[in-house]
Amino acid sequence: MAALLPLDSIRLRGAKDRPLQSRLIEGMIAAILEARCLPGTRLPSTRELAGALGVSRMTVTLVYAELGALGYIASRPRSGFVVAETVPNRRVAGQAPSARGEQVAWGDWLGASRPRQRVIRKPADWRSHPYPFLFGQADPRLFDHAAWRDCARRALGARDFGGLTIDLMTRDDPMLIDHICSSTLPRRGIAATPDQVLITVGSQNALYIALQILADPGRPVAIEEPGYPDFAETLRARGVPMRLVPVDAGGMDVGAIPPGTRIVIATPSHHIPTGATMPMARREALLRRASDDDLLVIEDDYDFEMSYLVPPMPALKSMDDAGRVIYLGSFSKSLFPGLRLGYLVASAPLIEAARALRAMILRHPPTQLQRVTAYFLAQGHYDTHITRLRAEMARRRAAVIAALEGTPFRIAGADRAGGTSLWMLAPPGIDSGDLARRAAARGVLIESGAVFFENPPAPCPCFRLGFGSIAVEQIAPGIAALAEALAETPPFGG
Repeated sequence: MAALLPLDSIRLRGAKDRPLQSRLIEGMIAAILEARCLPGTRLPSTRELAGALGVSRMTVTLVYAELGALGYIASRPRSGFVVAETVPNRRVAGQAPSARGEQVAWGDWLGASRPRQRVIRKPADWRSHPYPFLFGQADPRLFDHAAWRDCARRALGARDFGGLTIDLMTRDDPMLIDHICSSTLPRRGIAATPDQVLITVGSQNALYIALQILADPGRPVAIEEPGYPDFAETLRARGVPMRLVPVDAGGMDVGAIPPGTRIVIATPSHHIPTGATMPMARREALLRRASDDDLLVIEDDYDFEMSYLVPPMPALKSMDDAGRVIYLGSFSKSLFPGLRLGYLVASAPLIEAARALRAMILRHPPTQLQRVTAYFLAQGHYDTHITRLRAEMARRRAAVIAALEGTPFRIAGADRAGGTSLWMLAPPGIDSGDLARRAAARGVLIESGAVFFENPPAPCPCFRLGFGSIAVEQIAPGIAALAEALAETPPFGG
């Protein structure tokens, strides 16, 4: 008699909020593969399995039909369902591990690697906290999922799908490139041709590629202090000397850029983390300095769409006639972080070199995601989304500022154009790291400011208060809970 797949080996897999059929299909496939079932192995009847799992018999019947279409199971007259001859991906029996264990001296192989010193950390379960004042996380309630799904359906249609199956080698989706050149960049006053644009896996990938090509130990790089930690860490990983330039209410102090600097990395429109905007006179001074000293400037314009209080200033790249500004942009901030699509804009020779380097790393970002994003832009959904997002961020920003009144906290920096975060100061003597830990116990998540400094003060009273991922009705009680956590936080060293 044929073997029987044990009933207790089948279970629902995946998150409970997913459809039952999908969870049962995954469970059935896993049970068949993990048991290394031979063809002809009998399966439980639909009635038996439904009763064991507490689901309807119709659900099991539909799952069996789907598994049959996929080639995992087959129906035999008067015998029920069995594992099919065509079951794919049958596992190969593994060998027992060596009793001696690991044989590679990884310490010798990895000894030269430099561990990261400054890393922004966000709890993986941040959504389970009632008051997530985090920057850079999206609120899915504000995104038009139906529109995105429609664009994905278009990209997977017969007209487009053939093109998506082609290996583009070093090229990018022409539809997305066209919309970046004709719509996205003109919003920032930038004129660019397709040979001056490269699609990247987010702006972080664009930064890495640019620095991999341009930066070396003989070319010191100036960065903002405080500033985005990954600027420093990317340079540290390459052994490139860093020059820390102080930041004030106008962003990077151009006059403090040390002599001998060859590359400057800046966030002139929305400084990370203070939100300061570099005024026009200082932008002009930076471009003059670049020309006089033969510098290159990398401009990270990560959050320009969140200018809802006043119109955004033109990008530094739009003022550059000499090709000295390398521009980093991203859809991950304006749409959602999981998208991981950005773009690098620079003179054609640099883009050509960047394209060749990218090809060795990942060839190109997924073509399907590029095309879905292109449709989202072309169909007008992006503009509608940004309009809705700006209105909601303005409402949340006002709620945060109102909730902070009467608390001991002080706003140390805020993007004058809007943004999605505030740079805050706790009272003297309070370390924001200690405050963050006590606040987390109350369900409040904030970002301690120490990570934004190469040389953080001790104690560090600064912290970033984001409002992009918290519902407006949670803001006031969240600030109140943060104030309660502050009352329980002893002075630094106390």
